Amino acid sequence: MPANTTAPSGSSDARKPGRKKGRRGRLIVIVLVLALVAGVGYGAYWSVATVRASYPQTTGTLELKGLTGDVDVKRDGYGIPQIYADSDADLFRAQGFVQAQDRFWEMDVRRHMTSGRLSEMFGSGQVDTDAFLRTLGWRKVAQEEYDKVLDEETKKNLQAYAEGVNAYLAGKDGKDISVEYAALGLTNDYKPTEWTPVDSVAWLKAMAWDLRGNMQDEIDRSLLTSRLSEEQIEDLYPEYPFKKNKPIVENGAVSSVTGEFAPEAEPSDGIGGDTVAGATEGLNTQLSALSDTLDEIPALLGPNGNGIGSNSWVVDGKHTTTGKPLLANDPHLAPMLPSLWYQMGLHCREVSKTCQYDTAGYTFSGMPGVIIGHNQDIAWGFTNLGADVTDLFLEKVSADGYQYDGKTEPFVTREETIKVAGGKSRKITVRETNNGPLVSDRSSEMEKVGKRAPVTNAAPDRGDGYAIALKWTALDPGKSMDAVFELNRAKDFKTFRAAAEHFEVPSQNLIYADTEGNIGYQAPGKIPVRLKGDGTMPSPGWSKQYGWEKDPIPFDELPYEYNPERGYIVTANQAVIDDSYEHMLTKDWGYGTRSQRINDLIQKKIDGGGKVSTDDMQSMQMDNQSAIAAKLVPKLVKIGISDKSVREAQKLLEGWDYTQDSDSAAAAYFNGVWRNILKLAFGNKLPKELRPKGECIYVRPAAGTGPVDEQNKLVRECGQRDPDTAQPDGGDRWYEVVESILDDPDNEWWKAPAQGREEAIDNRDQLFARAMEDARWELTAKLGKDISTWNWGRLHQLTLRNQTLGTEGPDLLQRALNRGPWNLGGGEAAVDATGWNAAGGYGVIWVPSMRMVVNVGDWDKSRWINLTGASGHAFSAHYTDQTDKWADGELLDWSYGKGAVDKSTVDTLTLKKP
Repeated sequence: MPANTTAPSGSSDARKPGRKKGRRGRLIVIVLVLALVAGVGYGAYWSVATVRASYPQTTGTLELKGLTGDVDVKRDGYGIPQIYADSDADLFRAQGFVQAQDRFWEMDVRRHMTSGRLSEMFGSGQVDTDAFLRTLGWRKVAQEEYDKVLDEETKKNLQAYAEGVNAYLAGKDGKDISVEYAALGLTNDYKPTEWTPVDSVAWLKAMAWDLRGNMQDEIDRSLLTSRLSEEQIEDLYPEYPFKKNKPIVENGAVSSVTGEFAPEAEPSDGIGGDTVAGATEGLNTQLSALSDTLDEIPALLGPNGNGIGSNSWVVDGKHTTTGKPLLANDPHLAPMLPSLWYQMGLHCREVSKTCQYDTAGYTFSGMPGVIIGHNQDIAWGFTNLGADVTDLFLEKVSADGYQYDGKTEPFVTREETIKVAGGKSRKITVRETNNGPLVSDRSSEMEKVGKRAPVTNAAPDRGDGYAIALKWTALDPGKSMDAVFELNRAKDFKTFRAAAEHFEVPSQNLIYADTEGNIGYQAPGKIPVRLKGDGTMPSPGWSKQYGWEKDPIPFDELPYEYNPERGYIVTANQAVIDDSYEHMLTKDWGYGTRSQRINDLIQKKIDGGGKVSTDDMQSMQMDNQSAIAAKLVPKLVKIGISDKSVREAQKLLEGWDYTQDSDSAAAAYFNGVWRNILKLAFGNKLPKELRPKGECIYVRPAAGTGPVDEQNKLVRECGQRDPDTAQPDGGDRWYEVVESILDDPDNEWWKAPAQGREEAIDNRDQLFARAMEDARWELTAKLGKDISTWNWGRLHQLTLRNQTLGTEGPDLLQRALNRGPWNLGGGEAAVDATGWNAAGGYGVIWVPSMRMVVNVGDWDKSRWINLTGASGHAFSAHYTDQTDKWADGELLDWSYGKGAVDKSTVDTLTLKKP
C-alpha cells in the first residue's frame, strides 16, 4: 500500500514546485508520445505507458533484497533523496538502489565508456573510441585496484552498492529502466547486465582522464614548432604571474609555515631539444593524429584545458557574519543532461562502529559515498590542481620490441575483443613499453607517418620509425576509492589529511573547514618526479636519462595550509605554491585570473571592516567581471573609427563597467572584439592542427600544404581541430600573452599579412581597428543590424544535451531529450565561469556544474544547486527543475538535520528487508 504522503504542517510550499513541475512533466510526456507516434525516424509506436514505465516509485514500501533493516528514502520537492539506515551496508545498498532508480541509463553508458564497450550499445561507430580506451586499460587497472589494493571495508561498501543497483534491475526490461533503452531497442537488442563493484571504481579513471593536466599543452607545443620559433612558442606560454596573481599557499610552505626551498635547476629539453631536433615534421603529424583521436574520446567532465577548473574558497569565522567558517565550491565541467552530479544525503540514524556515516553533498551516479559536501564535523570542496601527471614518449619500435638503453626490449602485449552491436567483433593487440601503452597503435595515420619521421644522428636508427607511448599515474593501481569513504568519515584536519593522502588520482586541491572553526588546504595526488625534462614536450623513450623516479613526490612534501593568518584560502586552478618550492608540480598552471578576483573580493570586504555572509559568498560565485576587458577597453575606445556603423558599436564600450551580464550589449560587442583580436594576432599564425575545422586562410608554404597562390606565394590551409578545443581559446593564458605586448604597439604579433581583399596590418592600433570592424559585422550577422537589440546572452547560450541519444540520435528524438537554450551571463576566466572557446564561437562549453555555500556548524543554513535536476528520466518533473534557478544564480536551501529534512520531505519510500 502506498505510504501516506500528506505534507507535514508548514511544508505546503515545498510541495508546490512538485505539483507545478508535475503538470509540465505530463505535457512533455504527451509531446513525446506524439513525436514517437510520428516515428522518430523509425516508424515506431510508443505509448504513454512506455514513457512512464521507468519512473521510480518514491512513496510507499518496497522490498530490497539483502537489507538487514528498514531504510527510509525521503525526497524533497526537487526529488533530492536523503537516506536513513542503521548499518553501512544498508546505507550503500540503498544508495545504489536509489541512484539506479533515477540514473541507471547514465550509469550504464558511463561503465561502457570506462571499459571500452560503447560498441556493445551503439554499434560500429564507437569501435575506434573503444579501441583507444582498451589501450589505456581503465577497466583493467580498476580491476587490479579492487583485487589487490583497496581496503576490505571499501570493497564491502562497493559490493553493497552493487547489490542495491542489481536489486533495482532485477526482473526489469530495458524499457522499464529508461526511455532511452526503448529508443535503443529500435535498432539494437542490447540488454543491461548486472552492476559490479569494479564498474564503480572505473569511474574514477574517467574523472582522472579529463583532469589529467597538461597533455594537450604538451601536444600543442610540439605542433607549434612547424610554424613558430622557440621564442615565439615561449611568448604563447608565459610564466605564471606570481607578482600579480597569488598562489594558493602563499608562504612557500610544505608541512610547516617556515619551510623554504631553493629553486630547482633548469630542466633539460626532451624532444624539443637537441635529442631529435630533426624529427619535427613526422612527430608533429603523429601528434596531430593523436590530438584528433583525443577529440573523439568522450569528455565526461569537459574540454580538457583551461576550462576544466573550479572555484573553491573558505573564510574563517573571524571574518564571517556567522562566527564559523563559510565554504564555497563550484566545479567547472561540461554541461550535460543529466548533470554529472547527483545530490544526496547519507545518514546513519545513529552513528556507531557499524554505521559510520552522516554526510550529504554531491555524489556521482554509479559510485557510493559523497564526493563533495560535509558531514556532522567537517566540510570539504575540490578544484583541479592541474598537476602534470602524464608524459608522452617517442619510442623506437620494431617487430621485436622497443629500444631502451641500447637494447631491444619485448613489448608487454594483450589481446582485446570488442563486441559490436549488429556487427562482427573486432580484435586488437595492445602493446606496452616501460613508458606505458602505445597510443599511436590506435591511429593508422600515426603508424604511417612514424615510418617516415626524419631523425638526427643522436637518435636511434630510423628502422620502422617512431611510436608514441603514454605514461600516466592513473594507469597504476591506487587507493582513491578508499579516500572517498575516509573523507566522508573524517572528523578533523588530521583525519582529513589522512584521507587526502590516499586521493592519488586525479590530483585535486582540497579545501577544509570544521565546526571548531579551523580552515585548511591540502594538495594531494600521485605526482611524478622526472629524471630529466619538465614534461612540457615529448621525451625520447629510448634514453634511460628520461622517464620517472620509482616513487612520486612524498605526501609529506606536498603543500598544505592550516589556519593561515589572512583568514581565508582560495583555490581556483592557480599555482599552488611559488617557484621556491623544490618539486615541479606542473609548468602549465591556470594563470590565476579567477583566483585573484576572488581574493580581491574577500580582501576588499575585510579591509572595509565588514564580515563575509552567506549571501556574499553566493554573490561572489556570480561575479562576471572581465579582467581582459579592463585592460583592453581603455585602448579600444581611443582608436579613431571612420565607419559610422563600427563607431556606433565602439560607443557601447564607453563607460562600460566590464561586467558580463546576459542582457549586456557592451559585453557582447567586447567579446566579439576579443575573439577577433585573438584571431588576427595569433590564430591565423598557428598551424592548421590547432585552428578550428573549416576555417581556411592563406599562409606561408610549409611541407605538405597546398595549393599555392603563385602571385602571393601563399598556400590555402584549413583548420583541423574541433572548435571546442581549438586555439587561441581565449582563456587567461591568452590574457597574459596579450597583456605582455599591450604596451608594445609595433610588436611582431600585432602584424598580419593581407588576406583576400583585406590589407596587411602593421601595428596594434590597426589590428584593434580591424577587430572592431570584423566584430561589428560578425555580430550584425548573428544578432541583427540594430545594436539596441544586442545582448551577450543571445550569443552566449547554453543547450543541455542528453549525452548519448541527445547528440547522436534522430533529430526528433534529440529535440525530445535535450533542453534549452538558456541565455547566460559570465564568461571565460570570470568567477562565473560559463566558458566559451574564442577560436570556435560564443556558445557555452563548460559551466559551474553545481554551486554550494556551506554554513559550517549551522548546516541547515547551507545552500546548494545543481545544473539540471535529480532525475535522469527525460520526462520527469525533476529532469531540469533546478536549471532556471541555476542560470539566475539562485541557490536552494540545503536540509541536513533530521528536523529540516522532515520539514522539506514531500515523498517517503520505505525499503524493507524481504
